Amino acid sequence: MPPSPVHSAVPPAAPAGAKEPFDIDEAFRRLRRALAGLPKAAMFELRDRGYGTPFEQLVASLISARTRDETTTPVCLRLFAVARTPEAMAALDEAELVRLLQPATFPEPKARDILALSRRIVTEHGGMVPDTMEGLTAFRGVGPKIAALTLGVAFGRPAIAVDIHVHRVVNRWGYVSAPTPERTMAALLRVLPERYWIELNERLMPFGKFVCQGISPKCSSCVLLSMCRQVGVTTHR
Repeated sequence: MPPSPVHSAVPPAAPAGAKEPFDIDEAFRRLRRALAGLPKAAMFELRDRGYGTPFEQLVASLISARTRDETTTPVCLRLFAVARTPEAMAALDEAELVRLLQPATFPEPKARDILALSRRIVTEHGGMVPDTMEGLTAFRGVGPKIAALTLGVAFGRPAIAVDIHVHRVVNRWGYVSAPTPERTMAALLRVLPERYWIELNERLMPFGKFVCQGISPKCSSCVLLSMCRQVGVTTHR
């Protein structure tokens, strides 16, 4: 059964053109309170369960690509029960790794990428995961979002990870206006205060999944309704 929707403590929507100014600090304050009872984004859930090393976060972020969090978390827990270090992961048989990655999406290419990056970390980096965007994206299968999650969650380095939820929500707010996740990331780098870079994905993934959904978002029960410009929203609940 899905979690209960987030209910708003703010007044009903103001008439068109009478919205409050969008205040990013107030937005994050409201989100923290409202999302407290919802499932966490997978990388933050794994971190809080004790799987927050750079290697674990890198592998988990790669597994999470195009895979729902409800699948990502148990797959990662099963995998890390077998191998939690680059050395242990590199020693796995590819067929065994593919089996461990089921039912995540694309287990065969993900297994190849995980084995390849594990071996490179061992042979080229002395067993240490690179701590730069350039170093991480040099691994096959690791794009900017995976690298940003690793930098932010594992290293605590300010980095913005834009998935489909973050892209949709910040554009609906009217906080940025960008046609793709890549351009949304570039726009956020210019306007979002650095103190929110890591927290952005932590808050907006569950918010976008359970409240500000792609089809018929739950605007009437949203804590940000009084500020949100509802850009592109034609139907809502």
